[in-house]
Amino acid sequence: MSLRSALYWGSVFHRRHAPRVHKFRYRLFWLLVDLDELDHLGARLRLISHNRANLFSVNDRDHGDGSTTPLRAQAETRLRAAGVDCEGGSISLLCMPRTFGYAFNPISVYFCHRPDGTLAALIYQVHNTFGERHSYVLPAAEKDGGIRQACDKAFFVSPFMPMGLRYAFHVAPPGETLVVAIKASGPDGPMFHAALSGRRSDLTDGALLRAALSVPAIGLKTMAAIHWQAVKLFAKGVKFLGRGSAAPAPAP
Repeated sequence: MSLRSALYWGSVFHRRHAPRVHKFRYRLFWLLVDLDELDHLGARLRLISHNRANLFSVNDRDHGDGSTTPLRAQAETRLRAAGVDCEGGSISLLCMPRTFGYAFNPISVYFCHRPDGTLAALIYQVHNTFGERHSYVLPAAEKDGGIRQACDKAFFVSPFMPMGLRYAFHVAPPGETLVVAIKASGPDGPMFHAALSGRRSDLTDGALLRAALSVPAIGLKTMAAIHWQAVKLFAKGVKFLGRGSAAPAPAP
């Protein structure tokens, strides 16, 4: 029986609209892992493991609240706290896997389904480079094949981006392709938008090996890219805000 989990090959795009125009695109890949398959990955594949060292791995501490509590149990707790009922449905996590023992995900997304297969909610977990994380739990209703959601920014991400913004999400759920697009707007209009998009590939050792050769050390690449883009923003004269009036990081 084939795995429901998969790889998605694609790219991430960022465009800042104000106070300076700044844009970039990087080629990346993501793992979409059905949380019910986590414990079986190591038995089915040689190059990826769960909570064990390997070329690729999914480590529970890299996600959720950073504890060893199983990720499905953590997601269900968050959903109940948000008043979302999808007990017994599948939950899949979209993330970049730990590679050579290192992981960093600016954003990872949980797709949470009801037992009948319909999408009930998305959990967007955001990480900053200061070791903090925060989750936004938003109910989902598909319309014309897409999901549209919105929430206020509640978590400090970048010293070049103020608080007091509003996020708008537009998501094409995982199928043969997927898209997760985010727009951040302030009182004067849109400040930036970002989007990740990818095309599905079966999760096999061959695909994992190709991923390792095509985008080696993906977590380190992502962290290096964030700091390089910060240098370029500073060089363009974008004001360094620091944490400003941001409150301490909320619970993850």
